Amino acid sequence: MLDFIPFEDDSISLFDFLNNFDNTLFHTPESSLNPCRMDIRDDGDNYVVEAELPGFTKEEISLSTEGCRLTLTAQHKGNGKEESSSKYIHRERRVSSLRRSFDISNIDANQIHAKFENGILSISLPKEGKEKALAKQISIL
Repeated sequence: MLDFIPFEDDSISLFDFLNNFDNTLFHTPESSLNPCRMDIRDDGDNYVVEAELPGFTKEEISLSTEGCRLTLTAQHKGNGKEESSSKYIHRERRVSSLRRSFDISNIDANQIHAKFENGILSISLPKEGKEKALAKQISIL
């Protein structure tokens, strides 16, 4: 049985996934609730985050920094006309929006780059810079 945590922080550290290593080996109901699965790897001078965002377009995805926080948001921008004329009996595929935040205190926020291709958002996070950006919108290529 899952514990209900109504006001759980939506941000995670880049290495929080190591604390839940057992969940990566075995499917759990808790892991199936996350609409945005990610892989994070260490490439020496930088970290690379690869996030699955199937069904989203590049225009529906936003990536921004503020202080020591990187925030990924994605939101479907439906036209409403199609929704009201369709008579669904059951829907599972529609995710209207999602948000993930990360602590980037050891990242050079001024050098973050992102690319979106085939439903995968790749974010390059260069390690430890001298300057810290206060707030920045990151363009997705």
